[in-house]
Amino acid sequence: MISSPDTFTYPLICLQETDSTNRYLSHICNKQPETIAEFTTVTAEFQTAGKGQRGNSWEASKGKNLLFSFVLYPVFLEARRQFILSQIVSLSIKEELDQWINDVSIKWPNDIYWKDKKICGILIENDLSSHFIERSISGIGININQEEFYSNAPNPISLKQITGQEYNRRIILDGIMQRIQKYYTLLQTDETTTSTLISTNYGLHLFRREGLHHYEDCNGQFRAFLERVKPDGKLILKDEAGYIREYLFKEVKYVGNFPT
Repeated sequence: MISSPDTFTYPLICLQETDSTNRYLSHICNKQPETIAEFTTVTAEFQTAGKGQRGNSWEASKGKNLLFSFVLYPVFLEARRQFILSQIVSLSIKEELDQWINDVSIKWPNDIYWKDKKICGILIENDLSSHFIERSISGIGININQEEFYSNAPNPISLKQITGQEYNRRIILDGIMQRIQKYYTLLQTDETTTSTLISTNYGLHLFRREGLHHYEDCNGQFRAFLERVKPDGKLILKDEAGYIREYLFKEVKYVGNFPT
């Protein structure tokens, strides 16, 4: 089990089981809006209906992985800048996993990969008020100690499968949250400089950052170089003919030697 709340830096709610940590946290924030502090974190030993991007479910054996959600109230941040939160979360997880394994990258927009296998999924749900972000809940699933995967997910991997070792999930959770808090505090202090730093670091660690790779959009498959990701989250590719292509999430997908 993950250790008790009294040793965690931020408010922590530990559940044995829930349908979704995102849903649970959203519910208590709606029910007690004045009492749920920023960085309040909900962990679960098991989720019955964990959610991922594109509406996918998330497979996780009970008590083996890190399943958690946390809340921020970034009211200083304009809605058009919401992708910076995704970058902060992705970078923080990637940097923490770098302490334990090599070859970790960020698959746009915010999956975390080890080589060509998925070790972490992230789902961020933002509530907007006028032109600003009123509340942001990030739900994260990281494969830590699971030894086998039984669903039809195409390419999952866990830390234990990579190294053969058992990991203390609490230590990894603490490390991630401390990194998120550091980036977020910097963003509050100096949004312009910090945004540039975060975007640069994010770009340096993208999956398939170098070389020519296969992609697919509504017009079919093509090969392209990854140019950059814009501040609004658009993926910029340059195809073999030299044409620049811009994509929002779900408008293009990676293809190659493994399903995506």
